[in-house]
Amino acid sequence: MTSLRSPEPPAADRSAITSFARFVVFGGGIGLASSAALPPAATLMPWAVANALITVASTLLGTELHARFTFGTGRLAQWRQHLQSAGSATAAYLVTSSAILILHAVQPSASMRWEQAVYLAASGLAGVGRFLVLRLFVFAGGRSPVANRDRSGLRSSVTREQHSRFSRTTPGFAYSAS
Repeated sequence: MTSLRSPEPPAADRSAITSFARFVVFGGGIGLASSAALPPAATLMPWAVANALITVASTLLGTELHARFTFGTGRLAQWRQHLQSAGSATAAYLVTSSAILILHAVQPSASMRWEQAVYLAASGLAGVGRFLVLRLFVFAGGRSPVANRDRSGLRSSVTREQHSRFSRTTPGFAYSAS
């Protein structure tokens, strides 16, 4: 009997899908909170300063949540991860600030709703980029995209740690990384 369901994705794909779903929940929640906090903060100080302060606070919180839950380290983020995450947050800050500056250049009297819509759209775009950076580099944990390719260049689901453990416990196993 033929099943109408599509085949189950490989474990690595399920992991990426699960990580992305968690990233959207945590990052999206923080993004929505930031979007709600930004317009009132911008009435008290210049918009770019308010965005910078909110970006710093949301990055610290987001990095902790992503370290513990999204990418499964189960522990506090290390300073190295905070610094690397800050680099991607700086890029996100530049994207959101540029989007708002362009909005104000095009529509000098843009309403708060337009500012929020543009900010959320820019944040969503920057968020996808941040997910890729965090998953592939900051929280990779031995899952280097280059290291997980076999000699033919095809993607392998074996991490360096798994390969190392296998080669130590399997007599006669030899592997050339060339």
